Amino acid sequence: MSVLSGPRPLRPRRTCHSVPGSSEKFLAKAPTLAADQVFLDLEDSVARSEKDAARARIIEALKTLEFPAEKTVVYRVNGTDTPFYYRDLIDVVEEAGDKIHAVMLPKVQTPGDIEMTAKLLTQIELAKGYQVGRIGIEAQIEDATGLVNVEAIATASDRMETLIFGPGDYSAAIGIPITQIGGTPEGYPGDHLNYLYSRIVVAARAAGIQAIDGPYAAFKDEEGLRTRTQLVRALGLDGKWTIHPAQIDVVNEVFTPTKESWEKAEAMLAAYHEATESGAGAAIFDGEMVDEANRKMAERIAGQGRAAGYAD
Repeated sequence: MSVLSGPRPLRPRRTCHSVPGSSEKFLAKAPTLAADQVFLDLEDSVARSEKDAARARIIEALKTLEFPAEKTVVYRVNGTDTPFYYRDLIDVVEEAGDKIHAVMLPKVQTPGDIEMTAKLLTQIELAKGYQVGRIGIEAQIEDATGLVNVEAIATASDRMETLIFGPGDYSAAIGIPITQIGGTPEGYPGDHLNYLYSRIVVAARAAGIQAIDGPYAAFKDEEGLRTRTQLVRALGLDGKWTIHPAQIDVVNEVFTPTKESWEKAEAMLAAYHEATESGAGAAIFDGEMVDEANRKMAERIAGQGRAAGYAD
């Protein structure tokens, strides 16, 4: 047995694809999808009467399917206030904990939800001989209480890897007059979720973790999906859910910098490095002053481009 040490890896999560645990067909297809992350779902996409059967299917899928090494593999348990949560966590992690990267926890309201999950994971890892601390936690923020406590939730455990916005439950809890998950209501001149997105991103960055947007339910509306994805990327989020395979390419494209912007970022980094090596505190690049703040911004874009394979 070993213990995870050092900072947690920032796994690829441009696209996080939902796979219903009740569907053998969709589970079998999961390894072939172009999404950075797949999460096998035991919560909202599974009927109450199918929870036990779906749990068994997910265990079997994790044990028998071959997921590409670069794919992030997660599964979503039911909430801590349900009678399904403890079996979801214990059964799946005991049987297939070595096959997953993280557990997704829905409807998180307090740091206690994270702390309880983290302690149970440690107990299972110790009992099974897994590396302690390797399995991460993703937390969904889906109501007012969760948003009020989001900073404390983000830092509740060293296992935390992402904060995820849940637009459907949040809209219902807050009273936003809308029925389409991920859509926008009439009557507001700007984007009605800017405050929420900014707060989640700030909480995630302060904790050194990622921020992910939830789904856009109108899967045939490619332009609407693209517009929504561009907005959350502009606000600093790291990725977005997809609920239909047809959405994956669009979201991947939006969250991948263009080759031109990647090349510019790399050139800016090279100019800054050359200037600082010669003792200057800043560089001149493409007609503008480049300092440490520019370097940080360019490094983020350059890193995304390298991850997309531009440097190969």
